[in-house]
Amino acid sequence: MHFKALAAASVIALSAGAVKAQEAFEMTTAFGKNLPILGTAAVRFTEKINSISTEVEFEHFDPGELVPALEALDAVSNGSVDAAYTTAGYWQGKMNAAGLFAAVPFGPEPGEMLAWMLYDDGMRLFQQMYDDNGFNVKVLLCGTYAPETSGWFKEEITSLDDLEGLNMRFFGLGAEVMQKLGVSTSLLAGGDIFPALERGAIDATEFSMPIVDANLGFYNIAKFNYFPGWHQPATMFELLINKDRWEELDEIAQNQIEIACLANVTSNFAEGEALNFPAMVENVEERGVTIKRWSEEQLNAFESAWLEVAGELAAEDPFFAEVWADLQEFRAGYATWFNNIYLPRPYNSVANQ
Repeated sequence: MHFKALAAASVIALSAGAVKAQEAFEMTTAFGKNLPILGTAAVRFTEKINSISTEVEFEHFDPGELVPALEALDAVSNGSVDAAYTTAGYWQGKMNAAGLFAAVPFGPEPGEMLAWMLYDDGMRLFQQMYDDNGFNVKVLLCGTYAPETSGWFKEEITSLDDLEGLNMRFFGLGAEVMQKLGVSTSLLAGGDIFPALERGAIDATEFSMPIVDANLGFYNIAKFNYFPGWHQPATMFELLINKDRWEELDEIAQNQIEIACLANVTSNFAEGEALNFPAMVENVEERGVTIKRWSEEQLNAFESAWLEVAGELAAEDPFFAEVWADLQEFRAGYATWFNNIYLPRPYNSVANQ
């Protein structure tokens, strides 16, 4: 009897387990999986969550397979797609504050940005932005990396006057700065940039890190690659999940997704730090790229233009003003730590080698 009872109990348990199938999530992405760092981050998130969860299973789709990259927010909100791995900077045209949760010109580097978002008010305000604007999404921080390059130009920029009248692909709040300096900007998804450069629709572009941009072939047309990435000292990536789907999940499944995202933040950042210096060397030695650095005078002009933009947006948009003030308050406190604990640049062994 005992053996039969155990066997019966096992059958019942197996049947109960069979009834509770994993929740399937179709996830669109803003970046093709062929792109290092940008695209591989979404692939790795999918691998992470599927390897640790018995509750949910994510299926990765490249941009355009379900919806175009720049339509992901609306698609997740209306439920036509379950989730999206993307960046809030793509929604700058919909919400003025979106860029503050993606990349802040002359703003925090990754460590400081993570501190504000995860241990101060950043994530609360991030979710509030979507809620207040009627988007039916849950937002999770799911990736980050260090500064990008600040542009690929067909012609050398010898002074800021050379920017006047250029057509340039640019992202987020940095685009507002470039417009102040006479640049006409447009936001193009990654796969649309090279064709636009090739046919002359744009004269220059920024997109990502050297290894990512090399993968897209910008060096074939624009030979001058400018640094530092003043417009994106850190870039944050989000996982958007349809809020109805999110709220249907139990706490275990929600925690598993959050844990997979936090692990993804680490691997995304490390991959970016590891792969870019070989790409820079290859760009110069094998592809004929000239690496240029903006002068102190030029950086000051970019920063002045940014502060104008921030002031104007804060004056016209109360929520932007609230987020901007919160970030500034955190940065003022963080400076006590940062200015004392870290070696100043270039006073470190790497910079002096």
